[in-house]
Amino acid sequence: MRIMVFFDLPTETALDRRNYRSFRKYLIKNGFFMLQESVYCRMVLNKSVESSVLSDLRKNKPPAGCVAILSVTEKQFSKMEYLVGSSGNDVLDSDERLVIL
Repeated sequence: MRIMVFFDLPTETALDRRNYRSFRKYLIKNGFFMLQESVYCRMVLNKSVESSVLSDLRKNKPPAGCVAILSVTEKQFSKMEYLVGSSGNDVLDSDERLVIL
């Protein structure tokens, strides 16, 4: 499953910019990667992890602006079509697991 976060935050004042940077750093620190500017995505394994991530997002939302969250399955995410440009491969983005015993 994927959790996608879309946000449009004000950056008019110094406090607004600080809140924007803080929210963006929170997303990156918690495993989200940038698909586009203001669009971040994270893979989760099941519904319980998803509800935990959503709860944390609600706690760390900025005081102003708009933040939208969309959960999609891996199959739906894989059907994303890029009309301009191409998908980047610089981020390890796989649901495969490596277990070394």
